[in-house]
Amino acid sequence: MEFRKDLFQNERDDNLNVVGKGVQRQDMPGHVTGRSPFFDDHAFEGLLHLKVVRSPHHHARIRRIDISAAERAPGVKRILRGADVPVNKNTLLSLINFGKDDEPSLAVDKVRYKGEPIVAIIAESEAQALAARALVRVEYEPLPAVFDVEEALKPGAPVVNDTYPGNCFEYHEKYDHQKLRFGDVERGFAMADHIVEDRYQMSPIEHAPTETNGSIAAPEQNDRFVVHSCAQGLFFSLGTAAKIVNLDSNRLHFIGGTVGGGFGGKVDSLTEPLAVLGAMMTGRPVRYVLDREEEMLHGGPRGAERIYIKDGIARDGRILARHIRSYFDAGAYTRLSSYAAIKCTAHLPGPYTIPNVTSDIYVAYTNRCPSTAMRGFGITAVDFALEVHMDKGAEACGLDPVEFRILNAYRDGDMKAHRRVAKNTALIECVQVAAEKARWPLSEEAQRQSSLTGGGGARAEIPATPIDENGRINRPETRGGRPTQTLPAGTMRVPMTKQPIMEGSTENRPSAPSVPQYEPYRPATAAPPPPPPPVPASRSAAPPPPAAPPVPPPAGPAPASQHGAHRFSSVFGTRRR
Repeated sequence: MEFRKDLFQNERDDNLNVVGKGVQRQDMPGHVTGRSPFFDDHAFEGLLHLKVVRSPHHHARIRRIDISAAERAPGVKRILRGADVPVNKNTLLSLINFGKDDEPSLAVDKVRYKGEPIVAIIAESEAQALAARALVRVEYEPLPAVFDVEEALKPGAPVVNDTYPGNCFEYHEKYDHQKLRFGDVERGFAMADHIVEDRYQMSPIEHAPTETNGSIAAPEQNDRFVVHSCAQGLFFSLGTAAKIVNLDSNRLHFIGGTVGGGFGGKVDSLTEPLAVLGAMMTGRPVRYVLDREEEMLHGGPRGAERIYIKDGIARDGRILARHIRSYFDAGAYTRLSSYAAIKCTAHLPGPYTIPNVTSDIYVAYTNRCPSTAMRGFGITAVDFALEVHMDKGAEACGLDPVEFRILNAYRDGDMKAHRRVAKNTALIECVQVAAEKARWPLSEEAQRQSSLTGGGGARAEIPATPIDENGRINRPETRGGRPTQTLPAGTMRVPMTKQPIMEGSTENRPSAPSVPQYEPYRPATAAPPPPPPPVPASRSAAPPPPAAPPVPPPAGPAPASQHGAHRFSSVFGTRRR
């Protein structure tokens, strides 16, 4: 490993304990000797096995479920249907009050993707559970399905997810996509000498872990349940299970930490809630493990993404404007796709200084398996698309693709499209070293460039941004209208005054009395603000805070819980209902 102190002499202390050192991982001896304890290595007396009846249709109404023959099958101890699940709707991020519960543990009225669970069979052996599963009869009425993200968002498309009837995730129960606006993109395109535009399509990617999703739940003597799990987010899984089975979280003892391959695909708690419910219903240990086919049908893949990029580039290679429109294929339910779109928006327009940027990032529901996290999700695909597009931009300008990146790279002091100043940038140095290692020839001018120089100044200014007559940037109710005003250069957003509410459901809350507005532009010749009041004599006293907009009246008492179970939030560190 080579550390380039000549490039990053102020960025790293050589006195490090782990980086660059040959440190042995704590779990290495167990892995190389085959003695690491995985969840399925735990033996329990009287262990029962759970298997699930899954939908053969992408979209269908459930007309009738007949479990009579399965109930009489040898070894069957219990059959679970949607009505047996105390809280039969969930989404992982609802634990932090982000999004609405939309995915049932067991489908009741409809199935929305092929492989969706409908009925759970609990039997003495795995073979008996599989035999009884084959005896369950479900009558379906097939419904139209949609598999393309843009088709799903068109008027008249089949409604995939009834919680979001427009087939797109709603942010703050109001906005149908993530938006970024910086400068005047149309003006930038008009000034450009080259327009480079293309479409990029990614496919779903299966994690394919050696160990499939699974768990074992067993009653303990103190009215608690122990759960051996391969979950990647153990506290998220505990909170999810407590909510779905309506138990106080202190009655669940989750044990995990050893994961036989996850890569993001074991954050959704696919098996733990039903395993716990089975143990509650039978009073015996219950094992629920997905086989390989189920892992691919029910375990979420990396979501497919469609990305459109349009660049306006000057003759000398400077990117003047970039427009990005992207669609995340969430599948039938939300899981983590809504978070992926936020990550994507926060990453745009890539590590490049572009004075005019527009992006619209949608999360669309289709009749596919719900997608989920996978290493770098929300960023990996758009990074690929952006860098391929950079190569096409360089070709259009007749420039070397490496030098094209150096020309447009962030430098310290530049203004990002999110109205934050770039600091500790290093793309130029990384590109130079990569070119050196690959023996890629660079001009003397490109070799002299540095992330520490050339930034700031005009590149640090916030450009004027078109807005509508209400001072908003294309809100849903005004999306069809053209901009009527311009947000003056240098204007920053006023902080929101409404405090987040951490308790319970997001439903039935009063909406914010106003949306975040923009402070008016104050020219340099404006009268100076009045002097601040004198500072108190005490050294520990803090200066008075600046004047803030009026705070909205209290929203009243917190609404009732969705599920009534006490849970401890590992995110907020508070006990919640």
